[in-house]
Amino acid sequence: MPDIPRVSQAESSLSLLGEGYSFIPSRCHRLGTDIFQVRLLMQNTICMSGKEAATLFYDERLFQRQHAAPRMLQKTLFGEGGVQGLDDEAHRHRKALFMSLLSDEAVVELVRLSEAYWQAAIETWQHRDRLVLMTEVQTILTRTVCEWAGVPLAEDEVTQRRDQLAAMIDGAGGIGARHWHARRSRKEAETWMVELIRQWRAGALKVDKDRPLAVIARHRDTDGALLNERVAAVEMLNLLRPTVAVARFVIFAAVELLAHPQWRQRLQQEDSALEPFAQEVRRLHAFFPFTAARVRKDFEWRGYFFQKGTRVLLDLYGTNRDARLWEEPEAFRPERFSTWDGGAFNFITQGGGDAATGHRCPGEPLAIALLVNALRMLTRRMSYAVPAQDLEIKASRMPAQPESLLIISDVRYVPPTR
Repeated sequence: MPDIPRVSQAESSLSLLGEGYSFIPSRCHRLGTDIFQVRLLMQNTICMSGKEAATLFYDERLFQRQHAAPRMLQKTLFGEGGVQGLDDEAHRHRKALFMSLLSDEAVVELVRLSEAYWQAAIETWQHRDRLVLMTEVQTILTRTVCEWAGVPLAEDEVTQRRDQLAAMIDGAGGIGARHWHARRSRKEAETWMVELIRQWRAGALKVDKDRPLAVIARHRDTDGALLNERVAAVEMLNLLRPTVAVARFVIFAAVELLAHPQWRQRLQQEDSALEPFAQEVRRLHAFFPFTAARVRKDFEWRGYFFQKGTRVLLDLYGTNRDARLWEEPEAFRPERFSTWDGGAFNFITQGGGDAATGHRCPGEPLAIALLVNALRMLTRRMSYAVPAQDLEIKASRMPAQPESLLIISDVRYVPPTR
């Protein structure tokens, strides 16, 4: 039985931090393989890339999520006790909660709320010399998701809660100050949400029974017990935080509009062009380079041995840019999605497999819908200028973002045409 190819470096954590998104793809290319071993965070780690690897990775008979995510992600991005770290019936039961909350009807409502907040924001932007679009879109999405979820949000609280939700995302792949800021923001946000859960359970907070805050506050786990209030808070943040994270897709979409101005006119005129454009943005600009699991039991694949307990990283970024799956994978070509086969394992920005039963993100349809709506706003409801700025996107920064977060100026509202 051949050994899985191994990177000779004794410990590669610093290399991962220095290379970011290119860490796994570059080694796959250098070694001529879709799979290799490396030592990360003082653990032997298997890294895999490609459609076949993704198909394997999402086989829950062979992999589990419990204890898979590095502690730094649990303390910033995910929280502890949430759906991402569950397996088997516990995961299916909790996942069903999210699938019910993120129904088609909920997506429609969230887009409607988002559109209203976009239009209100554009009106105010007309009176400002310039603004940072990333921050403004995060504000729109914070207002949107809190109103939908039944989370009370006073006007003087918006900035605080927006910044906490944004920091959990931004600090997840950082070290030093960025990481510690994210940890502090998560702690503060969980404390906020625990208090709301307590108030609802005590009858002191009136929220419509069908709103997510009420649904999660009364949700019972597989043992029939109410969720621990801290876990309930984590799951509430698992609705709020990813919605605010869509702002990153919006900014990348705006950057691609700058780079490909011919698409602006198409998006203004062709409804059918909006979703392919959004999907191409998502293909090229995954938030994080990989996702993690642990080997559930000893098994063999392609003649290689996978030992129980080994951490495995699946390359999201490289799989989305795999030349065997995508023609000219580095090129921005939205038209490719007019003929995409809809495969569950070749386009994995938000995970692979089936969202209803597996570990694919249940909020993916919402992310697409909110991004499509943002493209309508950017191309049909406003005009703006983009002053000179640093729009470099560094592959070493996780999650990636343009350096300037996209500054715009001279915003003008464009009324809808009849």
